[in-house]
Amino acid sequence: MDAIASLRGVEVVRQERTILAINEFTVQSHERWALLGPNGSGKSTLLAVLSGRLWPTRGEVTLLGQRVGTFDLRTQRARLGLLSATLTRQLRPALRAHDVVLTGIDGALEPWWREYDESDHRRADEVLVELGVGHLAEQFLGVLSEGERARVLLGRVLIAQPALICLDEPAAGLDLGAREQLLERLGALFDQGRAEPVVLVTHHLEELPRGLTHGALLRDGGIVAQGPIDEVLTTSLVSSAFDVAVEVVRHDDGRFSARSRADRSR
Repeated sequence: MDAIASLRGVEVVRQERTILAINEFTVQSHERWALLGPNGSGKSTLLAVLSGRLWPTRGEVTLLGQRVGTFDLRTQRARLGLLSATLTRQLRPALRAHDVVLTGIDGALEPWWREYDESDHRRADEVLVELGVGHLAEQFLGVLSEGERARVLLGRVLIAQPALICLDEPAAGLDLGAREQLLERLGALFDQGRAEPVVLVTHHLEELPRGLTHGALLRDGGIVAQGPIDEVLTTSLVSSAFDVAVEVVRHDDGRFSARSRADRSR
């Protein structure tokens, strides 16, 4: 398999404090990764490096077959699709859902930075329909519910047909219904056999869609376990990473859940 992204000896240092230290991490084509760990464990920092939004203090990063520092990352931003709260805050609330998705073609923040042809507009509408929000194409981003907004922003990533999809807590802040609708859409996309590798960050096992193939657990800025998801998201490894005794269950539909062992008698 071909490596879409790889890190070797990577460190990110802020104010003389190392917030990320990764000896080796590689995302191969067709792999779908879950990154989990407690607050401050380095998950979002690692995702920022993988998506080309953050240069490490030291170490070697290779993205899309090219070593970071030898090419202009800005030209590859759309191919490194990122969904994050930080990016969401940069988009104008008065943008139509259709235009939000449209700007994902080249990673722009405004639709007037380039001209889009008829096929671009058609594809934007198709993506919205695919995610179950086609009826919201003319609605402003700022008036959408959190769940609707999450699916529109996912469409912004997907329209560019990226080589790598990076999702930073896509279900954060969603109520139960909205969370399940989003995860069902993600699971359905994976069921279609989409080729794009995925790296998804979350704190909660319940926020993982079905179809993920690999997992990594982080703690204190480093990876403490990585590999096939069934070998990583285990009761012992998750308990150790989060420093709390939990019982991890993988359900028949491929979803995960975790609960405190102290609650087993309830």
